[in-house]
Amino acid sequence: MGTDGRAADLVIENVTALVHGGDGTIDFLPGARIVVRDGVIESVAAAGDSPVPEGVEVIDGRGQVAMPGLINCHTHAPMVMFRGAAEDVSTVDWFNKRIWPMEVNLTADDVELAARLACAEMIAGGVTTFADHYFMMDRVATAVDDTGLRANLGWTYFSSEGPAGFERGLEYALAYRGTAGGRITTSLAPHGVYTVDDADLERTAAAGIEHDLLVHIHAAEHREETRASRARRGLTPIGVLGKTGLLEGRTLIAHAKGTVPEDVPLLQAAQGRVGVGSAPKGYLKVGEDTTPIRLLLAAGVAVGLATDGAASNNTLDVWESMTMTALVQKFVERDELWMSAKQTLGLATLGSAAALGLAGQIGSLAPGHQADVILVDLTGPHTQPVHDLASTLVFSARSADISTTIVAGKVLMRDRKLLTVDVAELSTRLAPRLAALTDTAHGRTIQQYDAV
Repeated sequence: MGTDGRAADLVIENVTALVHGGDGTIDFLPGARIVVRDGVIESVAAAGDSPVPEGVEVIDGRGQVAMPGLINCHTHAPMVMFRGAAEDVSTVDWFNKRIWPMEVNLTADDVELAARLACAEMIAGGVTTFADHYFMMDRVATAVDDTGLRANLGWTYFSSEGPAGFERGLEYALAYRGTAGGRITTSLAPHGVYTVDDADLERTAAAGIEHDLLVHIHAAEHREETRASRARRGLTPIGVLGKTGLLEGRTLIAHAKGTVPEDVPLLQAAQGRVGVGSAPKGYLKVGEDTTPIRLLLAAGVAVGLATDGAASNNTLDVWESMTMTALVQKFVERDELWMSAKQTLGLATLGSAAALGLAGQIGSLAPGHQADVILVDLTGPHTQPVHDLASTLVFSARSADISTTIVAGKVLMRDRKLLTVDVAELSTRLAPRLAALTDTAHGRTIQQYDAV
């Protein structure tokens, strides 16, 4: 029963719960009972002997670990429609000859269908919240609402659109925040420091502060962009963010691979307001550097896990990003003790929540937090025996081991069965559109990539 005498909505029994200490350290509580009421976690504690009241939904978590739902800190969900359609080309050709010419073909129906497919993939992979940066975001909001996920949504704009791009993005952010029963938050989404001019960045920064909106932007995507920005503007991309006021408000930076030591003072001054979403798989595919997580954390920047869009990353699998983050960070830092399993789980939970500006709301199985929970089945042969649970989760388990996904106390996947999306029906509806979507013979493009 709750403190007011009402029965809980959901109880997860006999589970090992991933919990956080007061300093954010990762620990595990075996034999736990998680009580959910009104979409919020009411308690996480040893089960004891008290019976569960009749009529309450009960999930037996025996043999499983309960974790906070995964958070995808930067993606373009509808780009699942271009999965595998732009492979083994240079970054310049990826944008200019493939993706941006293909995106000209989009209809609103395409975006919604693809967003629903992306939501299905994320639910299956234990993602409960994602930060999306794309077009026709009213239709993405519909997909989020219907599938039950939590999301931060921003409508991408370029300076080449004129004032209309910024105005549409602001109007959308104000109209849609708090929708889907509070599961949708919104952001302003200027595409990047190389496609949005200083005047529009300044306008965005001012609007973000005035309306308390997150600004979600691509910046310092790689070192070549940083070198080009220095040559053209006399500033690094992070320097441009500082000059235009974007580091004075809440900002989510996609990638930040080109961050350099001279950026650190700017980031330190913005401590607590700036987050970064890192998607290591896509970086490996193009042979570039990865996000300098150690440098960013030392500067007080919140770093979270991301996938980017499936057109570059091929999946929206944040668990895959988690494992790759641990491995790649050890490699680039030449430090086998860095990015331990528990450090990596910290990025996947508290770090990712903070990067989205949602610390204290998601990212932890703690009273008062949203009941966004996943159950990971560790009974498979590839996860046995378990000597160190954190290591087993990061290096042995995979997203296919997630049996249950819960958002705001609602079960979206149970025993690997999706409950709010019909994948076969979506695939059938998308199939007739694929040829038209990938056509580039028309010679038109959304934008020209010249960041290097």
